[in-house]
Amino acid sequence: MQNSELKLIKIDLKNLNELIEVSRITYKDSFSSENTPENMESYLNTSFNKNKLKKELIDNNSEFYFSKFKDETSGYLKVNFGNSQTDIKDKNGMELERIYVLKKFQGKKIGQSLMNQTIQIAEKRNVEYLWLGVWEKNSRAIAFYEKNGFKIIGTHPFKMGNEIQTDYIMKRNIKPVANNV
Repeated sequence: MQNSELKLIKIDLKNLNELIEVSRITYKDSFSSENTPENMESYLNTSFNKNKLKKELIDNNSEFYFSKFKDETSGYLKVNFGNSQTDIKDKNGMELERIYVLKKFQGKKIGQSLMNQTIQIAEKRNVEYLWLGVWEKNSRAIAFYEKNGFKIIGTHPFKMGNEIQTDYIMKRNIKPVANNV
């Protein structure tokens, strides 16, 4: 893929309906085979409804970006800062809450481009580290994050419908920690 074919666009309220659609499709494609239809539908209706995503879009401590491949939406990412982070609420950290690529665009290095963009956002915000939660059964994503310098530092519960699952918390340093030399 040539860089000129991929653009990253910050999402705002005018993109709300597209964000709902892309969020639901990518999440369902990623996790429906490992979860019951009832739990999947419950999660999609709770997490990707119009009111919830609108609230997240207007939050000054969250940002969403679409990736556009040849002007077609190919995926998206969401990052959180400060008190909008879901677990580690540290001003020196930034959460990568979501990073998804639509099926037809997988294999085109779009996920890596989204990760690179996320790292650039963290660098511009001058945070010390980037962290995320990933389902313990999502070995493909875990390998991707490890390739990008993330390490497992703990776990947290994740509610999927009526089931409690375990997510790994992974962390990657952004700024080198100062040495007392």
